Amino acid sequence: MDGKAVDEAIASGTTYGNPETEHALFAQLRSEDPVHWTEPDGYKPFWTVTRHADVVAVQRAHEQFINAPRQHLVSLDFEALVKQAMGGRKHLTKSMHLMDGEQHTAYREITANWFFPQQVKLLDKSISALARRAIDDLERKAPECDFYRDIAVWYPLRVIMLILGLPDSDAPLLQRLTSSYFGGSDPEMQTAGDVIDAALALRQYFDVVAADRRAHPTDDVSSLIANGTVNGRPLEQYESASYYVALATAGHDTTSACIAGGVLALIQNPDQWQKLKENPSLIPTAVDEIIRWVSPIKHFFRTATQDCEVGETPVKAGDSLMMVYTSANRDELAFDQPFSFRVDRKPNRHVGFGYGVHMCLGMMLAKFEIQILLREMLTRIDSLELNGTPAWVESGFISGLKRLPISFQMKQSQAALAE
Repeated sequence: MDGKAVDEAIASGTTYGNPETEHALFAQLRSEDPVHWTEPDGYKPFWTVTRHADVVAVQRAHEQFINAPRQHLVSLDFEALVKQAMGGRKHLTKSMHLMDGEQHTAYREITANWFFPQQVKLLDKSISALARRAIDDLERKAPECDFYRDIAVWYPLRVIMLILGLPDSDAPLLQRLTSSYFGGSDPEMQTAGDVIDAALALRQYFDVVAADRRAHPTDDVSSLIANGTVNGRPLEQYESASYYVALATAGHDTTSACIAGGVLALIQNPDQWQKLKENPSLIPTAVDEIIRWVSPIKHFFRTATQDCEVGETPVKAGDSLMMVYTSANRDELAFDQPFSFRVDRKPNRHVGFGYGVHMCLGMMLAKFEIQILLREMLTRIDSLELNGTPAWVESGFISGLKRLPISFQMKQSQAALAE
């Protein structure tokens, strides 16, 4: 593949619906043109940054490469639809991914304490109960299920709803809206118009939540956002709704992708499943390897504030750069045998959560809940096998499995063995 075909493939959701195609494309770019000028039809041009060292360097230099004005790759047609729907605004939400400097820090600090390791560990009992519930649901479906749709979707969503203080009965609504919000480029799932409708519906839902928490504050994250301030002023309605939407969607969709993708990797690498069963102390390193392997966030954008170089490539002030995490996490120069899935991989300097000051706010929570679910699975599941063909979301921004048919056997309980 060369020339225009490469540019079109980078921008096409279809590329990301086939992991072999995706990884072959970026392996070629890492080798031949690691900082690649990209001009796909219907998009503003940008640099595609594919090597781990360059992706890290761009994120480390956060004053030289800023978040605004592009968060991720969207077409010119979609930009026009958003402006029309949002009364001239360029974005559906005011995300921290579009903020820099003191503004970014101020917004992040509203909820940051909730996501520190010591706070996350206080949720162990509650998250463990949700993990048991997930595996109880799995057991009721024995001997087969669609692991993504039946299990991986719901467990992280319920964790996010727990910290936001949302009623469990709202889970189906939030899952449907999240699927629409992130699935716009997948023809099987939604259309661009559905993405906008989902974003507006999510904002309306959280406007109600915010009003309730302002009138009746509790000790949950929803109350922190509803009553949050930036530089002494309360968050505006658009700002608070955007904050909620970011936590409630990306906060669970990426974790769902990691859980499903991790289960597939363990099925396809049975020696690694066995290694975990024999040595559960490897669970934390296994979680980092799952995140590296799956890379549910495919990319984020930065904009150069001055003329500079990325790698050995000259970049002009105002140029956009697409940092391809899925490529950086398979970089042969950064990882030993990057196309081997190893639950004991150390070191593992993946960029699955980004890098530097803009590293994912919910990183510790995501890792913790995956660890807890893996622990529950190892305790109760004896074997896992594929029972059909997996399918991936065709999206170049946030993507993962959308179907994972499996068959499985549960371990016999001690009571059953005694009988």
